[in-house]
Amino acid sequence: MLLHKLVKITEKRKRVGRGGKRGRHCGRGKGGQKTRTGSTSELKPSFEGGQMPLVRRIPRRGFTNVFKKQYSLINLSDLELCYEAGDVVNEATLREKGLIKGKSVSLIKILGDGTLTKKLTVHVHAMSGSAVQAIQNAGGSFQLN
Repeated sequence: MLLHKLVKITEKRKRVGRGGKRGRHCGRGKGGQKTRTGSTSELKPSFEGGQMPLVRRIPRRGFTNVFKKQYSLINLSDLELCYEAGDVVNEATLREKGLIKGKSVSLIKILGDGTLTKKLTVHVHAMSGSAVQAIQNAGGSFQLN
């Protein structure tokens, strides 16, 4: 075994500017930040050359209300279609019937759109005034959680 006859296990690094069709700078232009090795990984796509970035030039608007309550809205017409007389309406039965989707526990509000002719027992978080009146007129009862 001779040292000068060993097979190389690493590839030789490509060096730019050593002749060929691309010339001295090999398509990288004159010297500068983008000609250096690894420059593409170091520059962020949002970098604007030291100019104030667009993200910082545009003013921030509005705010997020952390106390906002998000309700799942259900109309009386949906209850009329999905429930029989004497049934109990609560979160579990609403999920079972497919009126509420998603895994997170949400607040439920019944709205008075449509008519209700069946006597139902409703256990929800909020109701509109017209929905309360329609449930009572149909002979049902409600309880706010």
